[in-house]
Amino acid sequence: MTATDTHRAIDAVWRIESARLIAGLTRIVGDVGVAEDLAQDALVAALERWPESGIPDKPGAWLMATAKHRAFDLLRRDKMLERKHAEVGHELEARQEMAVPDLDAALDDQVGDDLLRLVFISCHPVLSREARVALTLRLLGGLTTEEIARAFLVPEPTIAQRIVRAKRTLAEAHVPFEVPRGDELAARLSSVLEVLYLVFNEGYSATAGDDWMRPQLCGEALRLGRILAELAPEEPEVHGLVALMEIQASRSRARVGPKGEPILLLDQDRGRWDQLLIRRGLAALARAEAMGGEQGPYALQAAIAACHARARTASETDWVQIAGLYDDLVELMPSPVVELNRAMAIAMALGPAAGIELVDALASEPVLKNYHLLPSVRGDLLSKLGRLDEARTEFERAASLTRNERERALLLERAAASAPR
Repeated sequence: MTATDTHRAIDAVWRIESARLIAGLTRIVGDVGVAEDLAQDALVAALERWPESGIPDKPGAWLMATAKHRAFDLLRRDKMLERKHAEVGHELEARQEMAVPDLDAALDDQVGDDLLRLVFISCHPVLSREARVALTLRLLGGLTTEEIARAFLVPEPTIAQRIVRAKRTLAEAHVPFEVPRGDELAARLSSVLEVLYLVFNEGYSATAGDDWMRPQLCGEALRLGRILAELAPEEPEVHGLVALMEIQASRSRARVGPKGEPILLLDQDRGRWDQLLIRRGLAALARAEAMGGEQGPYALQAAIAACHARARTASETDWVQIAGLYDDLVELMPSPVVELNRAMAIAMALGPAAGIELVDALASEPVLKNYHLLPSVRGDLLSKLGRLDEARTEFERAASLTRNERERALLLERAAASAPR
């Protein structure tokens, strides 16, 4: 194996093992920032040694053992621990005995609990939404600062500062490395699910830039969602979110044309939808519903996605059922954006005239003032009603509002198609 091959293998190992490594170290040192530094030290050691010695049979265990040795050295040097030498010394000895002889145990010890704790600390409400997203992708997704910055089209120093501030905030707030209980669990779980939802959506429909999709973000959010479903199997909304992501991800190959151009849902080749992901999504939705979670916000959205997934052709889509699900979603989490989606569903079920009336009623909503999908939906409905001049104006306005270059090109094409012949 060449040095380049070894480095690629190390990168793959890091993506797989980094979250568990940081989680286990955080349990030992009690500081997620210090834990990440220790994990990075172990990675550097691997980069130095493995090209010569070869990759160990159990690379994750090797990284964990190396990092734990460094963690124990750090704890021994800590001046605060010197004042509690007698109290802490026995604990360190006990931990070291557990960590060194059995490398498999070192890797697997409490790994499920530790990962779940890391999920909750990365998404703690004390952090801003942007900081939660960045920290989650860094600690749990294994993405570099450069990769996160590129995904969200934010300068790399900005992402680096967010991550540094987030770790400092967690340390200063003395956020415990634990899974919350009771009411706090519900509040914190909502934060965790929101972060995964935001990450997936940004990958599925990029807010800005030259790409219609960012599949890596979708993949990371889905991977983390699956992990969370294993670690919190009794939470129906976790399964609801996983169901939504599985089904949405099933369309990825059909959403982009050969030149990267967007392909809208009703125009997609459904033969390219990933049936394995659809089956997984439907199974996750069934689990959520069996737990009584069918009225949760993610389960409702997953049920809408399932209606599309079950339709063999666009014409077979049950738009009446979808409109009914949007009725439930609006009642659960009323917002102009959900109302806009409901209006489109009603237009598909009852005709464009019914939809345009609802869309026009949303025109005065402040939150939709610069939301490009409002004129986009209106342009679509006006086009179906034969009001082509108005449709062209709406598509042009939508194109001026979007920050995604692929979407802008699509909207301008639709505007041109609405021009008089």
